[in-house]
This record gives sequence, C-alpha cells and structure tokens, in this order.
Amino acid sequence: MDGRGKKEVLIIIPAYNEEKNITKVLDKLESPEVQAFSDVLVMNDASKDATNWVVKDRKHTLVTHVFNLGYGSALQLGYKYAIRRDYEYVIQMDADGQHDVCNIAKIYQELKQKDENGRRPDIVLASRFMPGSSDFQTTMVKKFAYRLFHFMIKMATGRSIADPTTGLQGLNRRTVLYYSQYGHFDDKYPDANMIMQMLLLGFQIKEIPAVMHPRTTGFSMHSGLKPVIYMFRMFFSILAVVFRIKVFKLETKEKLSNELYKKEETYSL
Repeated sequence: MDGRGKKEVLIIIPAYNEEKNITKVLDKLESPEVQAFSDVLVMNDASKDATNWVVKDRKHTLVTHVFNLGYGSALQLGYKYAIRRDYEYVIQMDADGQHDVCNIAKIYQELKQKDENGRRPDIVLASRFMPGSSDFQTTMVKKFAYRLFHFMIKMATGRSIADPTTGLQGLNRRTVLYYSQYGHFDDKYPDANMIMQMLLLGFQIKEIPAVMHPRTTGFSMHSGLKPVIYMFRMFFSILAVVFRIKVFKLETKEKLSNELYKKEETYSL
C-alpha cells in the first residue's frame, strides 16, 4: 500500500451483491468531470454474485473480502487505504444507485470551501431531507428512526442534523485519519452514532441538499426486520458515545489533536 494517490479524492464504494446496480454507478463515475479529481475504490464485502468481476472488468481498484465483514469494516479498510495512498479527501457512497453521482462534485466543492472563520468542514453530509433535496420516500419505521436520532443529537450537541443516517458523505484527511484507527469507527452500522461522536469531539460538520433515488433492484441491508434491530442498536450506540465522551470524558479534543498529530507523523515516515 505504499505510494501516493494521483488525485485529491478517493471515492469508496462498499458493495455486497450489487452486480445489477454497480455497473450504472461506475458508468457515471467514469465521466470526465468526476475522473478529473477522483479515483474509485470498491470494497467488495464477500459478494456471492458477480460484483467482483464487474469491477475488475472496469479496471477500478478493488478489495475483496474472503468473509463478509460488514458495512462499517469495509469502509474502515477503505479509509486505511486512503491514508496510505495520501488522498486529501474521501467521498463514500453506496453501490445500489440510490446516491446520484451528481452529488460528488458538490460534496468535493463543499469540502474545500472555507466558512466565515476561514475553516473548511471536516465532514460534508449529503441530506435527503433539506430544502433543495430531491423527494425521497421511506418507511414509517425509518422515519421514526430519523426523528429519534435527530432529537438525540440535538439534545446532546445543540446541532440540528436533518439527515443523521445518510451514507453519502465527504470526509477530509483529518477525519479519515481518525476513523481509520481501531475503536474510532462502528464496524457494523456507522450512522448517527458517528455524527454524534464527531460533533462532541469538535469536528466541523456541514449538510448540503442531495439528489437521491429509490433502490430499483436487489436487497438493502436494512430490509425485513433489520430496520427495527438497527434502530435499537443505534439508540444504545448513540447513548454509549454520549457517556464515553460527554460524561466520562474518555476522549477529549485535546487528546484527539495529539493523537492525530502522532498518527500523521507515523504515516509520513
């Protein structure tokens, strides 16, 4: 994994049994406008279909797991790759076609945009539920989960996050470096719990409206009874983050700065 990324952005796509969807996603990612600033890394999480061969045929960077490790583990391994290859930014998106590729350039622009204090965002969230977002239909269970997690984040941090479970995100190198380390990232369902964690640690988060589409084929990792299980797991995971950082102060902004500085020094050797 030595070497340096030739472009500023690495697009990480976790994929599990997405042979029918990922071709369309890659078609759009291969447009000159997107390729001008980004490379693509597909994390094939032990798919049983032809996802592996579809990506290989397109000549994109591919990592294939022998065993299914889960969505979070696939992303974290991608973060490690991005740091080793010296990318400045990561944009993570799904392989199922729900995340429109038109959002990629907008996220990249926002990651580089300074605010009135001269600071760039650490994380850019592409929201399904902001003014300017495309219409997006979802189930009652998921709507309840979104509102619950929105409320919990608001109570603990004072920030109102419109879409706390969006998987379409842009991250700067500082965030990717933090996420790439053991114990800093949920290996199964990194969603609202990660947003809570990063806000409490002082990371700058910005939301922008996004264009999203419903899944047209295949099965979501949140299908069947999984949304209910996910909601309970995420609820307690968010509480654990609050207790770890806000109550017991096991992680602080000061410790974080020192830790990231030492880690970056290690990678630069």
